[in-house]
Amino acid sequence: MYDMPDMPVIVTRPIRSVSPIIPISLINQAESFSQRVTAMGRTVVRFPLLEIHPLTDYSAFDLLLADLSAYALVAFVSPNAIQATFARLKNNWHNRPMQIPIAVMGTGSLAALDELGITTANTTIYYPRNPDRTDSETLLDELDIDALRHKKVLIIRGETGRELLADALRSKGIDVAQIAAYRRTAPEFTLLRQDQLGRLLQTQNQWVITSSEALQTLLSWTKQLEQQPGFHGIVAKLQQQHLILPHVRIAETAKNCGFQSITLTGSGDEHLLVALQSRL
Repeated sequence: MYDMPDMPVIVTRPIRSVSPIIPISLINQAESFSQRVTAMGRTVVRFPLLEIHPLTDYSAFDLLLADLSAYALVAFVSPNAIQATFARLKNNWHNRPMQIPIAVMGTGSLAALDELGITTANTTIYYPRNPDRTDSETLLDELDIDALRHKKVLIIRGETGRELLADALRSKGIDVAQIAAYRRTAPEFTLLRQDQLGRLLQTQNQWVITSSEALQTLLSWTKQLEQQPGFHGIVAKLQQQHLILPHVRIAETAKNCGFQSITLTGSGDEHLLVALQSRL
């Protein structure tokens, strides 16, 4: 238990959109989360480790969205994928054939759908029921694989990402198509960010990190910083920071990277907030 009321909470989500086609509601997730943490009496520091960018060419994406009737299931890998897709659809999703169900990975994606008026009351939505493990493997347990076999499934994702869901579906005789709706990249490691990271790692903080990609960015930046005069041993200081993580796969990445203090909360902001309120 961490009984340190002044320990800052580092929120690493994107805090601004660099894309005119990514709705501001997506970026406001970081702002809303930060406000709720602040309301607990915690000090929040925003240190984004990812940026959301548009694709350079949406012609293939728009053409595919114009006719989804060939697909037995549309799977979104993240809230980002949902928000970017609906920005392109411009509220035309409800014109789709109503029999097409949706699959998502976790509570964040369910919340993103709910904001768009898409719920289990009007659409068949498959999602992992275990909040402690929201990933491809547990989503597969929820799907009717026999009904999908020899049919087409569309996965909407970022330009980069894991292939577990697609590979698993293909192994079961399901025809899978994947298409990117956005790009995720690391921000530029500017002198300002270098200075901020160096100062943050001089004290203990609680880092809220919601993707393995963001964690890898943080580790890469710290390794770059250690090559500069005056920062010897800073990687070890990073590995001693306290991480608040919503997913077991991110926790596995953190352990493999040498982090020593990890709290695994389960999927969704509510679980993260409970951990922060408890000062775990």
